[in-house]
Amino acid sequence: MITLDDMEDMCSLTRAEIAQVAEHEHITEEAAVAEVERLMHEHGGPQAVQRMLSEDIRAALHADDLVEAKRLFAVLRGFVTAHPEAVRGSD
Repeated sequence: MITLDDMEDMCSLTRAEIAQVAEHEHITEEAAVAEVERLMHEHGGPQAVQRMLSEDIRAALHADDLVEAKRLFAVLRGFVTAHPEAVRGSD
């Protein structure tokens, strides 16, 4: 049987990125793995993941949760470093 760890190891995103997409979309981490793999292979998908992370940062800032906003920013920075195609305006 394939475990969540196995699924996450096969995914193009980190565990933190998967967990954040799951939280953002209100789905399980298993479902998030499938969702991000689909998104990362379709036109505009990496930008959609970047948008989700940015929305979560914005929500944390509006809630005055600076600790969470900093954590999410670190996740976003790692995502954009690994997936520069996610940056708006990139080819």
